[in-house]
Amino acid sequence: MDDTLIVSGADPADRLNAAAADSVGAQDIPALLNALGRRARKAARRLATATAAEKEAGLMAMARRIRLRADAILAANREDLAAARARGQTPAFLDRLTLDPARLEEIAKAVESIAALPDPVGRVLAAFERPNGLLIERVATPLGVVGVIFESRPNVTADAGALCLKAGNAAILRTGSESFRTSMAIAEAMGEGLEEVGLPADGIRLVPTRDRAAVGAMLAGLDGNIDVIVPRGGKSLVARVQEEARVPVFAHLEGICHVFVHAKADLAMAERIVLNAKMRRTGICGSAETLLVDRACAGTHLKPLVMMLLDAGCAVRGDATAQTVDARVSPATEEDWRTEYLDAIISVRVVDGLSAAIDHIETYSSHHTESIVTDDDEAAERFLAEVDSAIVLHNASTQFADGGEFGFGAEIGIATGRMHARGPVGVEQLTSFKYRIRGSGQTRP
Repeated sequence: MDDTLIVSGADPADRLNAAAADSVGAQDIPALLNALGRRARKAARRLATATAAEKEAGLMAMARRIRLRADAILAANREDLAAARARGQTPAFLDRLTLDPARLEEIAKAVESIAALPDPVGRVLAAFERPNGLLIERVATPLGVVGVIFESRPNVTADAGALCLKAGNAAILRTGSESFRTSMAIAEAMGEGLEEVGLPADGIRLVPTRDRAAVGAMLAGLDGNIDVIVPRGGKSLVARVQEEARVPVFAHLEGICHVFVHAKADLAMAERIVLNAKMRRTGICGSAETLLVDRACAGTHLKPLVMMLLDAGCAVRGDATAQTVDARVSPATEEDWRTEYLDAIISVRVVDGLSAAIDHIETYSSHHTESIVTDDDEAAERFLAEVDSAIVLHNASTQFADGGEFGFGAEIGIATGRMHARGPVGVEQLTSFKYRIRGSGQTRP
């Protein structure tokens, strides 16, 4: 593959090729990353004023370049896969890492889909006139420089870079070591696409080293040049980012998601929703980890729901009532209510009505996604109002916790904090705002 540098510039720390990336000394990491941050900040200033047409052209050019560099990207991926196999990575991990022509085409199409989204920058969020005649507008603006730290999923390189660009931001991307070569090749293609249309290639850069010290440098903010960090990966990665970051973080630590089957739930609907919420994809953050069943309908609903899960190959860990359904139901411990399984395992508890369900969720939820199944609109509205999670659903699967399903296009991740971004982090969530005020000579008395 072409190992030409993805970091260019006059600073001696600014030039590094992929082959040399692993040999960077620990003492050189701060200089390397700070130089990257300076160039990203310069690029961000240009991207903040890029027109919607310029950004769309840049994204379409990036998609073309990904296709044109397909051979190099796939060759890099084969190297990453060979190294991962040699380290004994699991089949599931290898599947996430693997690219083929069809998957690479999906990556290019995802970039094009982001190009087609409405421009989030410059939206007038509010407008009003003061009694003194001042005209005030609150207008969406880019965040600036977004640092994205993610594990070894090559598609995230393209998704994150494209989303940041659409919102007028520069992106500094740090991938897991296992996908380093693949992500490097994708980032190179994206930089070429930006240059092709006259936008700065430094607007999307991959950190050109596997050294773990690079993560620490990003979390420190790169001498003030990173405005927000977005981690996308497992619990250990997100926990480290949240604990060490000295800049704002958009993230969720865990997806401990619940489905509550209310007393007035239609059983057939409940079965469809619970099965999909747990078993469609067990390893995603929107997968249901706990099933709560209202005691008022347990006599008719609990056994069919539990048996359905068992028959689908899902292990069930239940409270005393759930254990009476079938000998295959193992006892649930206190820890089970706090566990994100990311596997074909679910905990089941019978609760005394809506209030008890909300109390359980408040106690054990990670505030990611919760669903109520009921034909009682009043109960549903109370659940939607009182459950303090980023995404709350009525009569729908928790697996809809995904930016694409919200119509946001791709997403960087799900945010469960209460400041700024919450829920799917797409292009609109990658903006901030400022106030524009127009006067006619007013002064303050």
